[in-house]
Amino acid sequence: MVARLYRPFFVVAVLSGTIAIATWIYFNVALNKAAAQAFFVRTSSLVLLVLFFIVAARYAVLAWFAYLQHIENTTTSAMSGDLPLVSIIVPAYNEGKLIVSSVESLLKQDYPLMEIVIVDDGSSDDTYARATMLAGQYGDQKIRVVHQENSGKANALNHGIQAAKGSLILCMDGDSLLEPQTVRMAVRHFADPAVGAVAGNVKVINRRNCLTRLQTLEYIEGISLVRTAHAFFRRVTIIPGPIGIFRKEVLEKLGGYRDDTYAEDCELTLRILMAGWKIQYEEKAIAWTEAPETLKALFNQRYRWSRGILQAILRHKSELGKPWRQSMDCAFLWMLVFEAFAWPAMNILGNLLFILVAAWVGFPLLIVLWWAQLTILDFVAALFCVALEKEDIRIACYSILYRMFFIPFLDVIKVFSSVDEFCGVGMGWRKLERVGAINGASQHMEATWS
Repeated sequence: MVARLYRPFFVVAVLSGTIAIATWIYFNVALNKAAAQAFFVRTSSLVLLVLFFIVAARYAVLAWFAYLQHIENTTTSAMSGDLPLVSIIVPAYNEGKLIVSSVESLLKQDYPLMEIVIVDDGSSDDTYARATMLAGQYGDQKIRVVHQENSGKANALNHGIQAAKGSLILCMDGDSLLEPQTVRMAVRHFADPAVGAVAGNVKVINRRNCLTRLQTLEYIEGISLVRTAHAFFRRVTIIPGPIGIFRKEVLEKLGGYRDDTYAEDCELTLRILMAGWKIQYEEKAIAWTEAPETLKALFNQRYRWSRGILQAILRHKSELGKPWRQSMDCAFLWMLVFEAFAWPAMNILGNLLFILVAAWVGFPLLIVLWWAQLTILDFVAALFCVALEKEDIRIACYSILYRMFFIPFLDVIKVFSSVDEFCGVGMGWRKLERVGAINGASQHMEATWS
């Protein structure tokens, strides 16, 4: 009960503190308000200018290393010699609307040695019945279906890994759609024996309203750009749930997925890194997924992601203070902390300063320019990412809404989810309700692929 009530007290405390500080400032500078306003504008402008340069430097560094990784990726040759068998694990819980489309996309993979293992996680709909209809031999590819009592995605993946026969394991979501070249492009990175896993490229398939198009831009600019830059150092910090490829020996040595966080993919990724393995990224290993189409669904998804990432970091917090052991891995773990928590807090601080200055002294030119420069910076970064990913250039036009609405919305979610996690507030899985967009889009994509 106390945990549930902390939110209003937190809000009241912040408001009370703000009012107290404002009152103190007013009574102490009432006799020279103009001078106080000038000082406040100069100070806040300096802070905002520093924040802008941090944003610009972050984009520049990420774009540079992402470009280097992109060039390197285009020159990576296919794996020579005998190709390894790849086992594709498809965990499914109440994915009856999408399971057929997802599995049919796997049968179109242009990789010769594959098996598909569908794990029904005690679904209450017709997922198991639909999956069973797909079981059988399809040329060189075989589909098997296993069933378990409902025990979560992590256990379903582990069940599939135990049943798998391949030396490489591709883990995906039951609602994902893979492009035909995905497996072939990802497998080539395992020619390097130090590579323990490869992260794929996730894209939004249901781009039919403003919210899902903003998420499309976020996946390209906010997620893929970071992942591509990190891959230059072979230190990807989150292998996405919709598409990740692993050496089976790595999964077996590390004990597979764990079910004690809400971001089992992030937690496993950090364990692989801390075990000394490299993690690559393949931009052409593409998985299409449905994005939330309402603010409530988006809030629930990102709240779970944010708390799950924090839980995963806390599982490895001891590594944060041991840079002498694995300095590069420790550095990227700190980067994950920065991107997940420090960066959102800085964004919120900048926005609050902007609002405070505007409310007190109007919109001085420097403040307006600060906001305009951020938007232009986002637009330029979006154009770069669109070119790198060969995406629809119209997505870059959402940069204004991306900066003014979408980023602040996500940052607030991240801050509140962090507070909830530290306060021990309970939560459920909050599974996203699928609308079946993949079914409608798969026919169009099949025609494009062919």
